[in-house]
Amino acid sequence: MLNRRHLRIKVLQTLYSFSQNEDMDFVQAKKELFKAVDQMYDLYLSLLLTFSELKAKGEHRIEENKKKLLPKDEDLNPNRKFVDNAIISLLEEQPELRHQAEQRKVNWLGAEEQEMFRKMYNSIRKSETYFEFMENGEQGFEEDKTFIVQLFKNDIANFPLLYDYYEEKSIYWMDDIDLACSMVIKTIKSFKEDGENQILPLYKPNDDEKEFIENLLKETIKKEKENLPIIDKLTKNWELDRIAKMDVLLMEMAITELQVFPSIPTKVTLNEYIEISKFYSTPKSNVFINGVLDKAISKLEKEGKIKKIGRGLMK
Repeated sequence: MLNRRHLRIKVLQTLYSFSQNEDMDFVQAKKELFKAVDQMYDLYLSLLLTFSELKAKGEHRIEENKKKLLPKDEDLNPNRKFVDNAIISLLEEQPELRHQAEQRKVNWLGAEEQEMFRKMYNSIRKSETYFEFMENGEQGFEEDKTFIVQLFKNDIANFPLLYDYYEEKSIYWMDDIDLACSMVIKTIKSFKEDGENQILPLYKPNDDEKEFIENLLKETIKKEKENLPIIDKLTKNWELDRIAKMDVLLMEMAITELQVFPSIPTKVTLNEYIEISKFYSTPKSNVFINGVLDKAISKLEKEGKIKKIGRGLMK
């Protein structure tokens, strides 16, 4: 589920916390890192669960309309196209989603949460996406899937109260929400009418993401006294305390990764940290970091400290 860039960002955030807390040791930093990754998965699960909550609001409205003193024909014979959506039913029946949600205690219980979904449902009912789906007369699995994807993109993921809710729950979730939303869309698009539909796992099967972030964190902390003089020398017109802390940490991580992970191509490492700097540091940081890392690569290669194997031989 997690891509390497986002994993690097999680390490960066943990290193920043580590640098600001003199009492934090590696064990605590590692615990904070994996907690942050777990919380990102919780975000993904909670977004998948939004559909069931909205369906419940739709069912409730149908039942309430039937209880009117003078119900109309549309109250007694409602359009159930939304609440009977096949994709929502598959999500409700998905065993791994239920298991993970229960194990991690991810749910939408609570008066505040339910009020938010009431408002979200009322907003959705007024949307063009909902109106067209309910009134176009088309039926079928692909119709249901297309609608759910569009509903999520247009009316759920961009619902302001949902953003406010997540922001209050975790300062990191605003960084994670785009990735989590993309994973929800990928999950929905993968569903088939007759198939074993799965949600995405926390880590990719048979991969080393967990080991990667642990080692990147550990080695960056361990190599600080070695890496800072390199950065200091390559930024001779700047004093380290005048360089943005995020810039220093990004360069420390990059220099560490170049030396410690022989299977990651040099060019991949360079590009990843330049891209991350565009979002997590000052506006001109990417140009500055690019220049420093180019010099660092030349220096480390001459000293024989960058050794790549396999596909990593190609820069």
